[in-house]
Amino acid sequence: MSEAAAGAADHPLWGWAVESWTWGWANLDDPVGPLLGEHLLLSLASIAIGLAAAVPLGLLSVRYRFLYPPVLTGVNTLYAVPSLALFFLLLPYTAFSPWTAILPLALYTLAILVPNVVDGLTQVPDHVRQAAVAMGFGPLRRLLLVELPVALPVIIAGLRVASVATISMVSVASLVGLGGLGGLITDGFNRDFAAPVVVGIVLSVLLAFAADGGLVLLQRALTPWARRDARPGRRRRRAADRAARAATAPRPAGPQPEESP
Repeated sequence: MSEAAAGAADHPLWGWAVESWTWGWANLDDPVGPLLGEHLLLSLASIAIGLAAAVPLGLLSVRYRFLYPPVLTGVNTLYAVPSLALFFLLLPYTAFSPWTAILPLALYTLAILVPNVVDGLTQVPDHVRQAAVAMGFGPLRRLLLVELPVALPVIIAGLRVASVATISMVSVASLVGLGGLGGLITDGFNRDFAAPVVVGIVLSVLLAFAADGGLVLLQRALTPWARRDARPGRRRRRAADRAARAATAPRPAGPQPEESP
């Protein structure tokens, strides 16, 4: 018996890990690789469509304030509908095409993205808008070059949440013949075989971590001024901490030198 097998026999969790790794590596070409690609495609398409719909909805809600309450109520109502029910409702129209999963998942992202777009645009300072108008920026140019870049951190924060939620929800679509890595999970449960379940869960989590980290790097690349603005603040905080430590530090006993007039 090999050392790894002996360790697996002594520790069931380690045995699951070894068995899952061995099975996943042996089946990387089929079915793990294709299902991972399908999961990635469904997630990216849903997030992209949701963002493309959320930005104009958010712009309209900021421009016409009376629209925001009904828009927010509508997207929250859609989010409350069970995903499985939406999948089955779309089956007569989209059959077993990827749109059966993409459209409901894109609708779910609106409940997260629309409020973030509205909050981001609302938080743009008035003096920034006025400065852009004074420089001759028209409404469209001001939106693209001033307002959206300033609102970008808030929008990307919502996009990070929507991305992780979408990646996790894609697996539900496996119940209608789609779902990417969810197919591994359902297959493992049907066969009472833990390895595909573990591989599907681990890859889904890693995909969510990768998407979140990628969006963080994207935000850093698109908002370099945020890092420049943060550096003076960090320096001021460090200087204040040093001054506070110096003020509270115990003074040595004994006579102190007199200060010269």
